[in-house]
Amino acid sequence: MDTSKLHYIYDPLCGWCYGAAELVKAARDVLPVQAHGGGMMTGARRQPVSAQLRDYVMPHDHRIAQLTGQPFGTAYFEGLLRDNTAVFDSAPPTAAILATETLAQRGLDMLALLQTAHYVEGQRIADHAVLLKLAGTLGLDTAAFAQALEQAEGAALDAHIADTRRLMASLGAQGFPSFALEHKGQFTVLDVSRFLGEPQKLRSWLISQLPAPEAASASGAQFGCGPDSCAI
Repeated sequence: MDTSKLHYIYDPLCGWCYGAAELVKAARDVLPVQAHGGGMMTGARRQPVSAQLRDYVMPHDHRIAQLTGQPFGTAYFEGLLRDNTAVFDSAPPTAAILATETLAQRGLDMLALLQTAHYVEGQRIADHAVLLKLAGTLGLDTAAFAQALEQAEGAALDAHIADTRRLMASLGAQGFPSFALEHKGQFTVLDVSRFLGEPQKLRSWLISQLPAPEAASASGAQFGCGPDSCAI
């Protein structure tokens, strides 16, 4: 029996992860994808929205849109990024993804919904009220989700992020997003920058590599967010 899976190291507030959303969707058509939240903007790395933050992220977002075709909404650029009462915090949305995975094995569906809510609709995805609403959109029982969310936060979330950071270190992964194929306990890190904007090309490549994936080229354009910021 084929035991291959694709490991996806992400952060819900990583713009390049949003840029890779269609690649993740295409990969899920081919093999199981396991998500690992890396906590890019958690704890002391949480950031209130400010003019400085807006000026920093907007050029990256425009480049992501250009390279991937992913849409960025006016509600994000002219709404959320001008809302000085908002805080960018990866912890609550990552916990929501873990809670959704626990309840319905749909963590990646929640991630996709969170990315649209953030980058297109300009919603504050660190707010529990928004997370509860999105859980309802997925058809989850909101009371059960609220309980699962509470259980996924705090020490459980810290442990998940620590596990992800250890995985990143073992793979030599430099930031988000990072992808690695696992087959029979062997990991192959992928350079997905060459597939940006071409999800079907990635899908075909994955099919061609299974069940014995070979190393993807390590060359390619600079792509992704660093482990603690989007400075890459």
